[in-house]
Amino acid sequence: MAYMTDEEAQRLDDKWTENPPKPGLNGTGYFSQCKKTAYTVTIDNITANYLNAKAIADHKTPSQIIGEMVQERIAAAV
Repeated sequence: MAYMTDEEAQRLDDKWTENPPKPGLNGTGYFSQCKKTAYTVTIDNITANYLNAKAIADHKTPSQIIGEMVQERIAAAV
């Protein structure tokens, strides 16, 4: 895992100190916009290991594997 050097950490700190994210009205702020595009789901270790193994074997991302599984379930339900 890559770690930041002290110089990189200082530059990042300076950037966010000088330019803090500004909240916006009615969900127009930075963090509200990020929240609209990404979801966090907690899964158990067995599921995570399966998804990672399947993704590596199929040369895809775990998100793509989950998307395909959901699409299959939707198609089967219709």
